[in-house]
Amino acid sequence: MSVPPPLRPRPGNLREVAESIEQATGLRVQVVGGSVVMSPTPRGKHAGVIYRLEQTIRPKLPPELVAAEAVSVEMPDDADDYVTPDLTVCPSGFLESDDWLLEPRDVELAVEVISQSEKARSISQKADWYAVAGVASLLVVDPRHGTWALHTRPEGGGYQDVLLGKFGESIPLPGPLGIAVGTDGFPVYGTSD
Repeated sequence: MSVPPPLRPRPGNLREVAESIEQATGLRVQVVGGSVVMSPTPRGKHAGVIYRLEQTIRPKLPPELVAAEAVSVEMPDDADDYVTPDLTVCPSGFLESDDWLLEPRDVELAVEVISQSEKARSISQKADWYAVAGVASLLVVDPRHGTWALHTRPEGGGYQDVLLGKFGESIPLPGPLGIAVGTDGFPVYGTSD
């Protein structure tokens, strides 16, 4: 039996390469701005923030929306680029679909929880990616510093409004969500995380 040659990343097959890496390693793989980005499995506190957000948001959503993990969002007009937010609020019909990619206009809220090792540059690039794609709202939660940033109104390649806060302050989610999310119980990374 012959072994197929390894896939080499190049424009037009980055999504295929990312899927192969994900299957082989179990890592979360995304293609952001033409670069293959791999993320380790979330640690306890990272997963704890996502869990708390989902538990708070889910019961308050209208029936036509769901909060889901491991849903990827595509970049319009780019066959390669996509991201996988930690949590995505999207139409409930997506859960009955065979698709694995959402169109950004169908995403009411994308949530990114910053890993302890993430760099400021990659965080900024990802926020820009969501704005260019046209995702209505992006919530970035940073357990390194106990802060959050809610980005809204994507226009001209950036978010026009950014509301900053710290753990302990409620996050006022916009649009059809129209709910406030408490952050009192959000954990902050320790030195061993």
